Amino acid sequence: MNTLVVAPVVVPLLTMLVGVMLRPHHQHVKVVSVIGAIVLVLVGIRLVVLADAGVVLSAQLGGWQAPYGITLVIDRLSAAMVAITGVIGLATVLYGLVREGNPDVLRNFHVFVHGLLAGVCGAFITGDIFNLYVWFEVLLIGSFALIALGGGKRRLAGTMTYLVLNLLATLVFLLSAGLIYSATGTLNMGELGLIFRSGEVPPAATLAVVMMLVSFAIKAALFPVFGWLPASYHVAWTPVSALFAGLLTKVGVYAMIRIVTLVWPEYGAAHEVLLWVACATMLVGVLGAAAQNEVRRILSFHIVSQVGYMILGLALASPLAIAGAVFYLIHHIVVKANLFFIGGIAARLTGSERLAGMGGLYAKTPWLAILFAIPALSLAGIPPLSGFWAKFVLVKASLADGFWWAAGVALLTGIFTLLSMSKIWNETFLKAHPQGEAAIRTDVEVRWGWWAVSGLAALTVLIGLGAGPVMAYAVAAAEQLAQPVSYFEAITHPGGR
Repeated sequence: MNTLVVAPVVVPLLTMLVGVMLRPHHQHVKVVSVIGAIVLVLVGIRLVVLADAGVVLSAQLGGWQAPYGITLVIDRLSAAMVAITGVIGLATVLYGLVREGNPDVLRNFHVFVHGLLAGVCGAFITGDIFNLYVWFEVLLIGSFALIALGGGKRRLAGTMTYLVLNLLATLVFLLSAGLIYSATGTLNMGELGLIFRSGEVPPAATLAVVMMLVSFAIKAALFPVFGWLPASYHVAWTPVSALFAGLLTKVGVYAMIRIVTLVWPEYGAAHEVLLWVACATMLVGVLGAAAQNEVRRILSFHIVSQVGYMILGLALASPLAIAGAVFYLIHHIVVKANLFFIGGIAARLTGSERLAGMGGLYAKTPWLAILFAIPALSLAGIPPLSGFWAKFVLVKASLADGFWWAAGVALLTGIFTLLSMSKIWNETFLKAHPQGEAAIRTDVEVRWGWWAVSGLAALTVLIGLGAGPVMAYAVAAAEQLAQPVSYFEAITHPGGR
């Protein structure tokens, strides 16, 4: 079991190491990258099966007992996040199997992707605040390298925006970790949860948690600290921006869910602030998307608005609302990454990312139109796709708790999201290409990208049609977050259950 606990980190790290050693052999790097991604998916599936059976896995690395060593813990939420990370990682490396391009860039791409996946998975399974900071640093190093991949003035400008804001968030996180350690004497998440739930909390510890949540809010692109995301994501290479869109903000959301449910399990002042922030994030993000005329900038603003839904579930703090947030996390990672992939294919076919320079794709490639319609409608919350059930649960939880205005904001955001998706549909697929049908390419190099987007679209449909089992898993995860007895036992006495 200890091997399985460390596998989400070890698999991508080993894949990255082998990729570095095989770097002179471009085709071998691709094969290793795909194999590593497949293994990570299989590890994630196994973890979900165990978690669904009520098993909480844990390990203490290096032989140091908690709270001094490196603690790894995998519960229902962690297992689901590792599994979905593996799926998006596999889709990303498949899309990256282009037939043309700079070999050095492509080799570096596969190495950096697995480095980033190691950081993301490490953040999902750590049971220690300082090691959460370490894994944030690991994924940031990979993300800095990936977003700048290929160079160019526009890309480097976006990289600088991304770098500065994320380094600021990381600095705030490090300061909060030092403050909380000085106030409580521990950084073990289980011990921190017990201290806060005892009611005997030093004021400095409360301040440290607030600072920590601010740093997570920056990483999750919440209002009012969201501007870095739409200024940077759209400039990266398509598979890079899709990977970022699917995973990076969700690491911040995951960290917020984990910390808030540990230290403040019941609705209070912090949840009220989060509720207003969530609603503002939804509205500002969706209105920002309405003002854009580039596909990936529109989709980038929608990342912001959709993160608001997840924080809405966390803010309401009821078991149903937390379950809705978990469901929304799973749904949105798949849908948003797929929309970025499809946007990249559409841009390659039409020769432009600006809506005014696109068009004619419905007649030329109707299959791409269908593949776009599935995640687009899911993002807007159209039944029976996955997004409908995620929004339905959150709206129901809002009404059940008497927050009818929050439910109204969620519904209004869904309507504006549908309008944005319709805008892309009309400009990209229905209207004629401004330079005529001859301007639309057919020899797109990302042949494996079609398999990636088709698989993610199928997964979106399956989550929607199989919403019952997924929702049952999310409810069980929410109950585990609300009553984390098994999590506390595993994290303070590592060794598994």
